[in-house]
Amino acid sequence: MNGLPVETATAVPRMARAQQGADAVAGMPLAELASRGAQIMANVESVIDGKHLAVRTALTVLLAGGHLLIEDVPGVGKTMLAKALATSVDCTVSRIQFTPDLLPSDVTGVSIFNQAERRFEFKPGAVFANIVIGDEINRASPKTQSALLECMEERQVTVDGTTYALTSPFTVVATQNPIEMEGTYALPEAQRDRFMARISMGYPDTESELAMLDARDTSSPLARIGAVVSGDELRAMMQTARTVYASPGIKEYAVSIARASREDRDLRLGASPRATLQLVRAAKAHAALHGRDFVLPDDIDELVVAVLGHRLVPTSRALGHHHQDSAPLIEEVVRRIVAATPVPVGSTQRG
Repeated sequence: MNGLPVETATAVPRMARAQQGADAVAGMPLAELASRGAQIMANVESVIDGKHLAVRTALTVLLAGGHLLIEDVPGVGKTMLAKALATSVDCTVSRIQFTPDLLPSDVTGVSIFNQAERRFEFKPGAVFANIVIGDEINRASPKTQSALLECMEERQVTVDGTTYALTSPFTVVATQNPIEMEGTYALPEAQRDRFMARISMGYPDTESELAMLDARDTSSPLARIGAVVSGDELRAMMQTARTVYASPGIKEYAVSIARASREDRDLRLGASPRATLQLVRAAKAHAALHGRDFVLPDDIDELVVAVLGHRLVPTSRALGHHHQDSAPLIEEVVRRIVAATPVPVGSTQRG
């Protein structure tokens, strides 16, 4: 898929018009959205056994227009989940296998001189797709990782002074192994903050693992599934999710949680304002998947660890015996903050 070239001097207005065009997509009734969402989840769960919460969070991030980081040990289905989610939607998909020798131009694209026409032509990189699967993202060098920063935040790519708009929807689903540190480059905080949510797959239970042995004995389960939602339907679902109502009380609740993380004694880096914004956006999509046109505090509570967890950095004192594995400590801190934050009282629906 080719991007639309935009001269640097006019990038802002052209990009604004592109966003307005995306926002102009008609939505769909909430009941239909919930039904379509259930179809996507059933499709993915036919491949991923026993991971309902991870699948639902991944779909929530997709509907909210965010990016997803799947972090876990090898062999638990990180890439399978990303592929199954991408396969379930009829839109363009690309995969980038991040390696130490991967170049930024492999991600964003490069200008090549056309000798026949005596001019440079832009050859789009793998990032020009609706869903970009980045496998083992922490194996690429920081220079290559940084190629995704503009893409993920501004939905555009700038090469040789020219800006190219990415099409909507645009979602990056990246995987990484947090255990093996040799030959990896930790994601900088600025990039981790651009991921709306982080999930972990975890090991399957006994029944799910036995079912996996039978289902995958002769063929890949991905070969048995296809798209259940078109690209236009996905855009309509995303537009409807944006219109879900978040009351002032809900917004204050999200801000209070974020502010408490910045002041917590066990954290040296709290949630950013971007985290607060993405928490509310994710809560809207979560509510829409449940057929509601308004956000409840429960939506915030269910997503808060996934949305905030990867952004928080514990103090060395708090980390203590956890050593390098800070995830359990972070979840404990977030749960404590949520428990101490007053829940908004009163109607959460439109007045």
